[in-house]
Amino acid sequence: MPERRHGAAGFCGTTSLGKNFIARTGPARLHGGGFRRFPLESHTMSAPLSIAFIGTGVMGRSMAGHLQKAGHPLHVYNRTREKASALVEAGATWHDSAGAAAAQADVVITMLGFPIDVETTYLGSGGIVERAKAGALLIDMTTSSPVLARKIADAALKRGLASLDAPVSGGDLGAKEARLVIMVGGEAAAFARAKPLFEIMGKNIALHGAAGAGQCCKMANQIAVAVGMVAWVEALAYAKKAGLDPAAVHGSISGGAAGGWAMTNLAPRALSDNFAPGFYVKHIIKDMKIALESAAELKLDLPGLVTAKKLYEQVAARGWEDCGTQALYRLYTSL
Repeated sequence: MPERRHGAAGFCGTTSLGKNFIARTGPARLHGGGFRRFPLESHTMSAPLSIAFIGTGVMGRSMAGHLQKAGHPLHVYNRTREKASALVEAGATWHDSAGAAAAQADVVITMLGFPIDVETTYLGSGGIVERAKAGALLIDMTTSSPVLARKIADAALKRGLASLDAPVSGGDLGAKEARLVIMVGGEAAAFARAKPLFEIMGKNIALHGAAGAGQCCKMANQIAVAVGMVAWVEALAYAKKAGLDPAAVHGSISGGAAGGWAMTNLAPRALSDNFAPGFYVKHIIKDMKIALESAAELKLDLPGLVTAKKLYEQVAARGWEDCGTQALYRLYTSL
């Protein structure tokens, strides 16, 4: 998706998320009445794979770059060509459409913005499913809909293609440092084929079940993220209103039970008026919508997430949708 700067919200610059060190684990499997994690065998590749990488934005270009440096020939496409220029200069082949890139590849990886982008790119006329080579492996790493992931898997199967939904967490720094959390849904055989590639891009890699399971795991992650953002923002907004120094309060509470990744990494940015995006407001709103739709299908009420979504919609309404999610603090302090 094209990145836009909001002139009226000039405090949005460029930065990266703080370090999120994570450990590799194996897939969760049913065992003795509960779920346990089992370590996975490492899979080595006998030869480089031709990879089509579609979506070379904030995270995608780093992920594609790691694959390229590992020796895999890249075929790339992005709606804004300039964002793929560094990869092309390093030897990647540019194509004028996602389908054209997919037609040349053993593996197709997508890192897009919104579910509509995913659906059009995979299932549209001349798209990935239609043009991919027989036997190709399709991997969507966008945070998208579990329902759409299953729809793509069904369409791929009919064409003799393997597919995985494999959304990630870790932000732009996790992508740059190849420390992404990768949550996967799909068949075990397809996961085994993809795992050596995942290990180039991430550290915590788990197969959670059939098609759509990766997206469901990512929704669980985003529910925790969104509701957790409200928690630390309200705590520090309260401290400021009570006449305390929010930075000093942060120093006291971030190391105890109130602490967490966002409190440690995003709160200091908010307190210094740094609202540059590591993860966009517009994207957390998109993820919350998907999570609430999925929860409704499961007949599960999520009042905390409903509240978080309403608050972030107010942030977007202020013209801050292209800022980082820590811009929620600015909303509270400007009310």
